[in-house]
Amino acid sequence: MERLRELRARILYDNGRRPEFRDDAGAHVDDQELDYGAWHFVARRHPDGPVLGYIRLSTPDTGALFQSRAHLGAARYEQLLTAEGAAVGDTYEHSRLVVEQRARKLGLGAYLNAVAIGAAHHLGARLMIGTSGTRDGQDHFHGRFGFAPVAGTRCYVERYTEEVVILVHRTAAGAGEYTELVARMRDEFPLLVTDDLDAAPAARRESPDVPAALATARHGETDAWRPVLFEPHRADDYAAMTDLLESGRVNAVHDTITAQLAELIGCREPQHRYAGAELERRIEEQLAGAEPWAYGSWVWYPWSGRLVHVLPREEFRLVRTDRNRGKIQRPQQRRLLGARIGVVGLSVGNSAAVTLALEGVGGAFRLADFDELSLSNMNRLRAGVQHLGLAKTVICARQMFEIDPYLDIEIYSGGLHADNMAEFFGGEHERIDLLVEECDTPYVKIAARECARALGIPVVMDCNDRGMLDIERFDLEPDRPLLHGRIGDLRAADLPELTAQATSDLILAMVDAERISPELADSFGQIGRTLSSWPQLASDVALGGALVTSAARRILLGAPCASGRFYVDLDALIAPEHNTARELDGALT
Repeated sequence: MERLRELRARILYDNGRRPEFRDDAGAHVDDQELDYGAWHFVARRHPDGPVLGYIRLSTPDTGALFQSRAHLGAARYEQLLTAEGAAVGDTYEHSRLVVEQRARKLGLGAYLNAVAIGAAHHLGARLMIGTSGTRDGQDHFHGRFGFAPVAGTRCYVERYTEEVVILVHRTAAGAGEYTELVARMRDEFPLLVTDDLDAAPAARRESPDVPAALATARHGETDAWRPVLFEPHRADDYAAMTDLLESGRVNAVHDTITAQLAELIGCREPQHRYAGAELERRIEEQLAGAEPWAYGSWVWYPWSGRLVHVLPREEFRLVRTDRNRGKIQRPQQRRLLGARIGVVGLSVGNSAAVTLALEGVGGAFRLADFDELSLSNMNRLRAGVQHLGLAKTVICARQMFEIDPYLDIEIYSGGLHADNMAEFFGGEHERIDLLVEECDTPYVKIAARECARALGIPVVMDCNDRGMLDIERFDLEPDRPLLHGRIGDLRAADLPELTAQATSDLILAMVDAERISPELADSFGQIGRTLSSWPQLASDVALGGALVTSAARRILLGAPCASGRFYVDLDALIAPEHNTARELDGALT
């Protein structure tokens, strides 16, 4: 308790901003009797590591000591509870949410808040109450969890050197934009207070056995696609990484952790331009006693033999997606990284999958394709000649892991078919949130949509011709006809009976023969005569990856994105009548 009090007092002191949290001897003090009989939730990077954040949840047993009660006075506090239809016995108070400077901007405050609120929900709270500062927008932060200010309670408090307001949260009303996260924390609360790690959800278990992963990931194997991550502060990982370095299997070591730490500090505090000794001091604070080589993760890519040092997952992603801010804010980034996306067909779909990973749209992926890379694929699929004959799923997974080694990726190198369709879409707790469909097989195109519609999963498809983007919001329209009704009542089960001509007609119906480009329309009659297949260009495929990612981001964030078929036709858009610099060009000539 003394360590927690010192921690929160130091953070609340805030380099002298709140002098009352430091005594004459220079010690940080925050002694409150309310601490006893309360729940305390502490966040660390690993069990023996330094505390990064903390929050307190007080129960009705100590209701007479609540800070909100002291702020309002006993009479007014009881009037407030009566007005809210709550009793002392079902009112909980959360307070003292503090996060270390080096862990801010990572979403830790939101998770601590969600844990405390979820615990209160689990314990039977009808009402939650608390005091909140207003100077740095703390009250607005809590408002995103469904806390509302109580009229007439805002006033300046000398101890906090800012105005403070009373907030209330009605558990029956959910938790605002964090309702889903709070519900998950509510359900997992019993596991947070048990030592039975075997009972914990898979997401919180220890990482896989690293020596076992190394044994199965031999450099040079053509099918290696999953990297091995080491956390050197763990004894087993340290030993396994040492063995790897001594094995001769590492071709190159890349360690830029100091530069990454400097970037982290700059992203977290853009208003400062630290350099020289001050930057070194800030880096030391971020390391918190750890040696630079032991900070974060080392990632071994067995297919290239490279060992790469990167920041811990949350910090790595904060820095990597920092330039997304202004268009995708950090809460939205975290929401997107919580999504699981399925991609079927990895020629055109490779561009979509890699762009999704680059933009941070999706943190978990399932990739399906039965094919291997051939030389004729290399006019549009970003790969090297050394990848010829390699499964497209493997190529794509490698590319995505080299962008973000913390991704969760599963591959289906046999493609998508009736026997694995249910597994690909996933069970209730691991279901994909969105399907990107880019395959050439009519059966799979229709069967995948039938499954997506039955499960309420939206489907996005790009046809890499005239910038055509197809969106089917089965999550909003469960009875929507497949492919906007262009295939009538045809079902996947009917396809084996189709003739070759009927299959060709079906494909033309799917893409709308009247709207395809003249070049593609002319090519259909030449396939098998002067053309080996229909034409596809890298520029069209790259555009398709951008269109799919933009649509996926909008859907997953709940932004307006309706079902339909849309064209971003560059041949039409890059035309003289659309030239916005025509007047300037005329003046120059």
